[in-house]
Amino acid sequence: MDIKEQIQQLRESLHEHNYLYYILDAPKITDFEFDQMLNSLIDLERRYPEFFDANSPSQRVGGGVTKNFLTQSHRYPMYSLSNTYSKEELMLWVSRVEKVLGDDPFEFACELKYDGASINLTYQGGRFLRGVTRGDGSQGDDVSMNLRTIPTIPLTLKGNYPDFFEIRGEIVLPFEGFELMNEERIKRGEEPYMNPRNTASGSLKLQDSSQTAERPLECFLYALAGEELGVNSQIKALESARLWGFKVPDTALLASSVEEVFEYLDHWDKNRFELPYEIDGVVIKINRFDQQKALGFTAKSPRWAIAYKFQAERAATLLETVTYQVGRTGAVTPVANLKPVLLSGTTVKRDSLHNADQIEKLALRIGDTVFVEKGGEIIPKIVGVSPEHRPLESAKVNFIHHCPECQSVLVKEDGEAQHYCKNQNGCPPQIVGKIQHFISRKAMDIDGLGSETVTLLFQNDLVSNIADLYHLNRDQLLPLERMAEKSVDNLLNGIEASKKKTFSKVLFGLGIRYVGETVAKKLVKAFSSIDRLREAGREELIEVDEIGNRIADSILDYFKDPKNMVLIERLRAVGVQLESQEKQEDSNQMLEDQKFVISGVFKTISREELKEKIETLGGTVMSSISAKTHYVIAGEGMGPSKKIKAEKLNIPIIDESTFFSMIQA
Repeated sequence: MDIKEQIQQLRESLHEHNYLYYILDAPKITDFEFDQMLNSLIDLERRYPEFFDANSPSQRVGGGVTKNFLTQSHRYPMYSLSNTYSKEELMLWVSRVEKVLGDDPFEFACELKYDGASINLTYQGGRFLRGVTRGDGSQGDDVSMNLRTIPTIPLTLKGNYPDFFEIRGEIVLPFEGFELMNEERIKRGEEPYMNPRNTASGSLKLQDSSQTAERPLECFLYALAGEELGVNSQIKALESARLWGFKVPDTALLASSVEEVFEYLDHWDKNRFELPYEIDGVVIKINRFDQQKALGFTAKSPRWAIAYKFQAERAATLLETVTYQVGRTGAVTPVANLKPVLLSGTTVKRDSLHNADQIEKLALRIGDTVFVEKGGEIIPKIVGVSPEHRPLESAKVNFIHHCPECQSVLVKEDGEAQHYCKNQNGCPPQIVGKIQHFISRKAMDIDGLGSETVTLLFQNDLVSNIADLYHLNRDQLLPLERMAEKSVDNLLNGIEASKKKTFSKVLFGLGIRYVGETVAKKLVKAFSSIDRLREAGREELIEVDEIGNRIADSILDYFKDPKNMVLIERLRAVGVQLESQEKQEDSNQMLEDQKFVISGVFKTISREELKEKIETLGGTVMSSISAKTHYVIAGEGMGPSKKIKAEKLNIPIIDESTFFSMIQA
C-alpha cells in the first residue's frame, strides 16, 4: 500500500468511527485506539504535505488562526421566523395557511427550537465546503475552520446525498459541557461564562480554531436548502439528513391535526428542563415542500413556518433609578436601572421603558419591586409592579421636560409616542449618532473608522458633522489615544475610498428621518441626483413607490434646513457621490427589457449588489428560469437544476466577468 492509500484509508476509518461515536452513540473502538489512529494520520500528513485535505479528520483538532472572518453571502436567504406566545395566535396562523392551500390537506412538522448559534453549512460532492454564520440573513461570517473542529459536523457524507446543497443547524453547548468549562475557569480564578447560548456563539468567532476544538460544542441540523434534494417534505428531509451522517435529534413529530400540535407543545413546555441542552420553544412547519412553496415568504419570514415561544422566565427586582438616552434622531428613551438580577442565565441591570406612556401605564415609583421578563428570551422587559412591596415614601417617576444632554425643551409630536430633542445640530448624542450612522456598514462602510473612534473624534473637537470627516489629517489624528500611524493611514484611506460609494448609500447615510436603505434606492432611481431630489415637490415624491406622506414631509423638511444645504455642498466639494453614476437614459438602452437569473456565490460582488447593478441598468432579475429569461449569471455552486433548465432552453450561462464585460462594451 502506497502512502497516499494509507493516508486515505486512515481518514475513511476515522470518519467512520467519528460517526459511530458522535452520531450513533455506538463506538466500536476505545478512545485510546482512536487517538492512536489519529496521531498516525497527523504524523503522515506532516511528512507528506502534498496530500493535505481540508476535510481530513486531523482538522478536528484545530490549530489554524483566523484574524479576520470573511463575509460570505448565503445562496439561499436565512429568514427569521415569526413568533407567537399563544395558541390563539397559532390558530390564526393555521387559518391563514388554510386560506391559501384551500382543500389541499396539510400536515405539520413539529421540532424543538434549539437555543444556540445558527449556522449554514454547504456540501458539494459529499464533502464539507464551507460554514457561515446566519449574520443578517443574507450574509454572514465564514467560520469554516472553527466548524471543522466540531465532531457532529460531518466532513464527508454517507449514502445517497445531493451533489450540492445547504443545510441549516444550530450550534449548541450542552449543560454538562458548559458546567465543566465553568468549573475549569473557576479553578483558574477566571470569571465563569454566563450562559450556554452566548458561549456557543462566541466559540465560533475564536481566532484560534484549537480553542474551539476544546469546547464540547454540538451541531443539531434542522433544514435543507437546495434545488434537487431528493425529498419532498420536512420530515423526510430530517430522516435523510440522519442517513447522510448529520446529528438530527429524534424529537421531531409529524402532526396531522392542530390538537396533536398542541399536545406536542404542552409536552415540551413541561419537559424542556429535562433536556441536556437549552430550547426556548417549538418550530411548527407545513410539512410538504410543494405547499411551502405555495405559501411563500414575507419580506422577513416564511409564511409556512412559525415559532411558538415558551413563556419567558420571570424575576423580581428593585427599580433603583430612571435615566434617559438620546438617539441620533433626537428620540429620548427612558431606561430603568435595576438592582442586578439573574434571569435566563444572564444578569439584567437595565431595561428600556420605551416612552412616557409606558412609565405612566406601569405607574412606576423609584424603589418599586418590579417583575422582569425576557422578551423572546433575549430582551429584558418590565411587565409589572408589586404595589404591596412599594416603599411608603417612594417618588413617582415623571418623564423629563428637557433634554438630559443639551437641556433643550422636549417635543412630543402628534401621533408619536416618543419625545424628541429638536436641537439636532447642538445635542452631542445626536451629532455623534448621525456620524456613526453615516459610516455604518449599510451606508458608507468606512474602513478603519468605528463608532468608538467617532466618539473620540467628537470629544477632541475634530468632527461635529459628517462633512468634517473629509477634512481630517494625520497631524490631527496621530496625537489621539490608540491612534498609531497604521491606524491613522487606514482611517484616512477608508475616508478617501468612501467618496466612491454610490449615491444611494450616501443618501441613506445622510440620516433623513424615515429614509431607510430601500427607500433611498427608490429615491435614487426616481431622482438621479441630490439636486433633482431637492427640487421635487410633495406630490412628485408621493408618486414614488413606497413614499407616503410621512416620508415626503420628512424629505421636504430636511431640504428646508439651511444647515443641511451647507452640509451637502461641503460633501459635493470633496467629491462625495451626490448623483447616480449611471445615466438613466443610457442604462435603459443597455439592459432594457432584458431578464436575468442569478445563481450561486460570486467572487467580486455580492448577489444583492449584482441584482442592484442589473436593475440600475434597466434589467429585471427573475427568481426562476423560463423561456423569457435572457441570461443566467452563474457563480460558484450554481444549482444543477437551473443549469440543466438553462441548457434545455438554450439560455446563455455567463459568469460575472462576462457580465461586466458585456455592460462595459
